[in-house]
Amino acid sequence: MSVELLINADRCYQMAEERAANYFKSLQVQLIEKTYVHNLTKDIQSWKHNHIHHSLFSFFSRSKGKSDFRGYHNYIQYLDYTGKLDNYLDRSISYIYMRDLGKALDSKETQSRIQDVVDSLKKQLTDSSSSDTDIFSVAGMYKWAQKEGIESTMIWLINKLKTVSSYIPQGMDADHAQRKLIKIIAGVVMQEIEEMGNEISSQERSTKLAKAIRLGYCYGLTYPFIDDLLDANVLSDYEKKRYSDLIRTTLITGTVPALDDWAENNLELLTNIHSELREAFEFIRANQRPDTLKSFFEQSYVFFQSQEVDRAKELTKDTYTNEDLYIPIILKSSSSRLIVRTVLNAAEDEGFNNRTFFYGIYNQLADDFADMFEDLENGAVTPYTYYLNYHQKRDDLINPFELYWSVISNLIHNVYHSDPKACEVILDRAINGLRRFKERMGTKKYNEVMKLFASGNPKFNSLIQKMVGKADDIDFFDKLLRDHMITNLKNERKERDEFLDTVETVRSEINHLLPIPNNDHVSFEKEPIVEAANYSLEGDGKRLRPIITWMMGINEYGLAKSAIVPLLRSLEYMHTASLIFDDLPSQDNASIRRGRSTLHMVYNDAIAELTGLFLTQKAFEEQASIDQFDSKTVLSLIHYSAKMTGEMCKGQAMDLDSRGKQLTLEQLNRLCFYKTGIAFEASLIMPAILANAKEIEMLALKKYAYHAGIAFQIKDDLLDVEGSLNTLGKNIGKDAENNNSTFVSILGSDGAKRAMWDHYCLAIETLKEVPRNTTFLKYLLNYFVNRDH
Repeated sequence: MSVELLINADRCYQMAEERAANYFKSLQVQLIEKTYVHNLTKDIQSWKHNHIHHSLFSFFSRSKGKSDFRGYHNYIQYLDYTGKLDNYLDRSISYIYMRDLGKALDSKETQSRIQDVVDSLKKQLTDSSSSDTDIFSVAGMYKWAQKEGIESTMIWLINKLKTVSSYIPQGMDADHAQRKLIKIIAGVVMQEIEEMGNEISSQERSTKLAKAIRLGYCYGLTYPFIDDLLDANVLSDYEKKRYSDLIRTTLITGTVPALDDWAENNLELLTNIHSELREAFEFIRANQRPDTLKSFFEQSYVFFQSQEVDRAKELTKDTYTNEDLYIPIILKSSSSRLIVRTVLNAAEDEGFNNRTFFYGIYNQLADDFADMFEDLENGAVTPYTYYLNYHQKRDDLINPFELYWSVISNLIHNVYHSDPKACEVILDRAINGLRRFKERMGTKKYNEVMKLFASGNPKFNSLIQKMVGKADDIDFFDKLLRDHMITNLKNERKERDEFLDTVETVRSEINHLLPIPNNDHVSFEKEPIVEAANYSLEGDGKRLRPIITWMMGINEYGLAKSAIVPLLRSLEYMHTASLIFDDLPSQDNASIRRGRSTLHMVYNDAIAELTGLFLTQKAFEEQASIDQFDSKTVLSLIHYSAKMTGEMCKGQAMDLDSRGKQLTLEQLNRLCFYKTGIAFEASLIMPAILANAKEIEMLALKKYAYHAGIAFQIKDDLLDVEGSLNTLGKNIGKDAENNNSTFVSILGSDGAKRAMWDHYCLAIETLKEVPRNTTFLKYLLNYFVNRDH
């Protein structure tokens, strides 16, 4: 890298500090002169006419709306029903344009863009066909990617998010990290969309969006893997020092140093994080123009160094000046968003730079206010925690709550030049922030906080508290979405863990049900067929089919465990028989299955064939022994089972006949359904038959099984190319060796991954048609596409 692209770290940070110091001085003047009180009193008196309503309906909506309609989908429906959704989305999107995109709201072009986004978002939120698919769910993100033609990039991102989540150690908030990362990516994508404009081809738009997603991920990765990691109590003090030095060296030299010998407890963690960050950094650097690269390094260094300065503060130290407290947060809050444009190689925009620089501290002070007690508990130094500790000892300390209102006044009148829309949105946000804090902390605690921070201006505070208590229509979509995402991420993590625990528990129970006892009455000392059958059954099988039947039969249909034990056995006997036949030299000629030698390798081909036939008959014997249901129902189940077994045989014959032939995708889908989908369908339909489920429900389950089965098979095909013997428990590359047509051979690896996620989304959509709790089926599907064996 050329020397002229490297930065003078001390000089660039000094210049940034000087600018922040000048800004802080101007705020101090306004604070001392209390100009904000006069200005904002007038602003609020005007603002309140749109937000203080004296009707009975207004009282009802304030007192009942939040508690009864606060759920994400319900609240959106409530707003739409009451005619408030347009204004709600307008102020929300306007706020994002100010905060994230650095826009002034007095431009007709900006207003037009905001209206376009509001219309589009409203349509998406109120569309009954998509109301159950969250924007930031895996299915929601992939469906958006399909519309934009960037499926491969979204698959890459989904896998990256999974990787990041797996690296987050105990002591850090994995849900917060993932939400923050998704938010950063969304912000970079929004900035790119604004930069590209409308006069652009669909192909160029797809290219730019794909690149923005990757850049957003690479930049956003710094939050969990640098900022959050250094804030947490995961690394030792020595490790934090070494890690910070490594980041600093990277930003100064433009090159990521090696991790070297890290003889500490967190070597594996830091090796993984170092690798991921290095890949991200090199991608950003490779996509910078020479004329923007220096700016990127400078903004990044200011961001990192201001965080380091703040992080080094100790709450026990009572000598920090006001400048010590506020200048770093002015720098880190503004540089974090100024970086985005340099990441994207966006053109220089002085208006954006100025607005973003002055705006940052507004958000930071609002966040620090909301988090002051959590920060205090963690010993973090913020203007609020420091004032709480030392306001009685230090008369010189600036009250951060009063400074917050000075910042608001400065933004409204000096940065946005008294623009009515900007004033409206900023005051909406400020009053909403106080209301959310009051709801979270409770009235008593809130009043105590206000007594401390707002006692210097009793008349102004009285006006503010009146607005907090009575104002309507001040909620924001990003806050609703944030709460919704956090709730979903926590629930999904809990449900995923419960799913895995349940699967393992049920799997263990099923394993105890499977062994076939020897017949003591025969004249031979042992029965080789039974021994061979048990050898195959004892392998490390996933037992997915009987697990599905267990979960649906017992948990959803309320069937007794004792009643369906024969059905559970029959499903695994049938599946194991199919694997024995599949492994034979006349078919796949496999030598390893479930981590052990295949049956014909241990015994011989004839024993293997007879064992497969034996297990098939044992399956029907088990089904015929089901005795807690009427005979007509059991006969219907056996009839269905026999028909599906025949279809599976047809599928295997089709597979053998297809070898050496190039199948079409339609033929492969059909073959896959016969080989894999039918077995999953049977696991769902057989307990439904016993429960006398309605035909419409069984049709939905069949549709789910079709798409889930194909997704499962595509993952199998991918693992045969990308997996390993250790994780799979069988040899890889068998499809190529046997000259099989697979989704990978027909579509390529990337095309196969897209097809898998297409079927994933179709299966998720189908679950809406199933009138049961489908949480298990959702996580089963997630397991299908995310497994490594």
